[in-house]
Amino acid sequence: VQLQASGGGLVQAGGSLRLSCAASGGTFSSYSVAWFRQAPGKEREFVAAFTYGGGRSKLYSESVKGRFTISRANAGNTVYLQTNSLKPEDTAVYYCAVGRPPFGRWTEVESWTNWGQGTQVTVSS
Repeated sequence: VQLQASGGGLVQAGGSLRLSCAASGGTFSSYSVAWFRQAPGKEREFVAAFTYGGGRSKLYSESVKGRFTISRANAGNTVYLQTNSLKPEDTAVYYCAVGRPPFGRWTEVESWTNWGQGTQVTVSS
């Protein structure tokens, strides 16, 4: 499965963006899907995930919980990340990833096998 992330841009603090992750060569139906982000000079960090196996569930980092929402299109080949109440500290390149992480290891970069190219989100104060 190849991934294409889009939807990033420049927004003022308090604004919103909807990021999209489109799959080609397959669907997300039998994979977990996640969003990570990486700010300049920092390590890539977990943002949100839509897990597969053991019942679908949604996971969020504490820093975005209540502001971001991960969802999936019914066709199963696009995953979205709705970002609301954006803050300057949300500025980063956002990446989507797919894989079958071991249970409980969804927040680890090494658990994910395929990555998209990233989309830049810049939040001005």
